[in-house]
Amino acid sequence: MKTVEIGNRLVGEGQPCFVVAEIGINHNGDINLAKKLIDAAGLAGCDAVKFQKRTVDVVYTPEDLARPRENPFGPTNGDLKHGLEFGKEAYDEIDAYCRDKGMMWYVSCWDEGAIDFIEENYDMPCYKIASASITDDQLLRHHRQTGKPIIISTGMSTLEQIDHAVDVLGKDDLVILHCTSTYPSKVEELNLRGIDSLRQRYDVPIGYSGHEVGLATSLAAATLGACMIERHITLDRAMWGSDQAASVEPQGFSRLVKDIRAVEAAMGDGVKVVYDSEKPIIEKLRRVDTVNGRA
Repeated sequence: MKTVEIGNRLVGEGQPCFVVAEIGINHNGDINLAKKLIDAAGLAGCDAVKFQKRTVDVVYTPEDLARPRENPFGPTNGDLKHGLEFGKEAYDEIDAYCRDKGMMWYVSCWDEGAIDFIEENYDMPCYKIASASITDDQLLRHHRQTGKPIIISTGMSTLEQIDHAVDVLGKDDLVILHCTSTYPSKVEELNLRGIDSLRQRYDVPIGYSGHEVGLATSLAAATLGACMIERHITLDRAMWGSDQAASVEPQGFSRLVKDIRAVEAAMGDGVKVVYDSEKPIIEKLRRVDTVNGRA
């Protein structure tokens, strides 16, 4: 039975579903908004929150940063990317706030320098590799050098690309997330049966990272055995920001976690029994029982 230890939790077969609220860049560069999202995730019963970390001038070319793009931070794409990027002061606050609230946090690092920055300053329980980075062997190896568990998303990736990433990373302390990388995703493109296909192919814990509108399909993913459910969290889907529309508001997140826990409790062990609570109903409603000699 494959499990991975993330913080104080075991993730994998036979364990409660690990629910992650991805804050990502939905904080819009505002540390106070980030704290409100952490609070919302905690109230919903999430197990962890996730942020993103980039070294902007490494991840994006000068031409891309200079591209005109109107946004709250200025007229260029570079203004936007720098405006959304938290530095050490903000992450110090996030780290302290999460510790105070008892909330696990970790990040997706998009470049080697971002990994080094996080490693030097914070004690991560794991790292997440985004779907966009699955083909970056150097980045995969740099993640592995941390010695931390790795979660990897598989959106916009072929099986051959996933095979290669798994070969580079190895299967130890690895969680793979089934994912479709459109924002928001069409329900007919979620292919939830892919969860079982990945489980059979790689024999590691398989979770689900969703970008769809609504909750039913994420609940279905958990019912199909996803060991981890990751969804973006927002205070308001109408807020400014590229990921807000594909995110879940606090009330919805609470309902999702509650429903996942209800399904887990309802699954049982598969052994058919007559419960004690049913026995008075037998006496009241069953007239004939030819098997047990009641007529």
